[in-house]
Amino acid sequence: MAAARIGVLFDFDGTLAPDSTTGFLASLGVDTATFWEQCDRLIAESGFDPIPVYLQKMIELARDGIPITRERLKAYGESIEVFDGVETLFDRVTAHARELSPTSSVEFYMLSSGIETVLRSSPIAGRFHGIWGSEFTYDDNGYAAGIKNVVSFTEKTRYLYQISKGIVGGDARQQPFRVNERMGEQEAFYIPFERMVYIGDGLTDIPCFTLVRRYGGVAIGVYDERRPKKWTQAWRLVDDRRVSTLVSAVFGENSEIERHLKMALHRFLG
Repeated sequence: MAAARIGVLFDFDGTLAPDSTTGFLASLGVDTATFWEQCDRLIAESGFDPIPVYLQKMIELARDGIPITRERLKAYGESIEVFDGVETLFDRVTAHARELSPTSSVEFYMLSSGIETVLRSSPIAGRFHGIWGSEFTYDDNGYAAGIKNVVSFTEKTRYLYQISKGIVGGDARQQPFRVNERMGEQEAFYIPFERMVYIGDGLTDIPCFTLVRRYGGVAIGVYDERRPKKWTQAWRLVDDRRVSTLVSAVFGENSEIERHLKMALHRFLG
């Protein structure tokens, strides 16, 4: 079989690790239950978009002296403990793809509404060909002072298109309109949607689930076994036919998620 490039795309919070923003705020002594209640109230009463709301609330905390700084975000990212088996999953999936087709390759990407500084500092950051998340600007003292990038629910789909067209290098954000350029008739997609797998855990991933499935790819929903309050939301992904399958967020050898990823590889390469 001719060489094929496959894209495996992940959400982060609740998919590969516990919620990183909640964990970061808790590490600073912030009452996270109150923080998210205030965010929900603003969304319900004033119609604010959810992602800018939580970013702005964090900026307000920084103005009040809570050390939400680039250095603290990086340090927290380095300390994140991902779900069981995540760190070795990448090699296992890549090896299986090579067994099926030695000339094929797998590229991994992370698309998250979380804070990119944290994600890029995490222990698994080096395994990804591209990472996109929300970002702050910082004042002279290093404290979060403004919003630089927002990765909202539908904004994630922009990066799916970027990946499909191969706009994944260091200058991808410096040329944001390239994604809208029409491809020539003879141009091939870098990673076609029909060779993509998108893995996420909830409502923020629905636009990506829908887009990937519409064009022939595979959408896998995951749920955290330790958070039964989220199980109903996870099951809705199946009821609403948003995902191809729903599995536990356990990534160890021969786990459900690994088996489904391998089945996807057989579909793409078999």
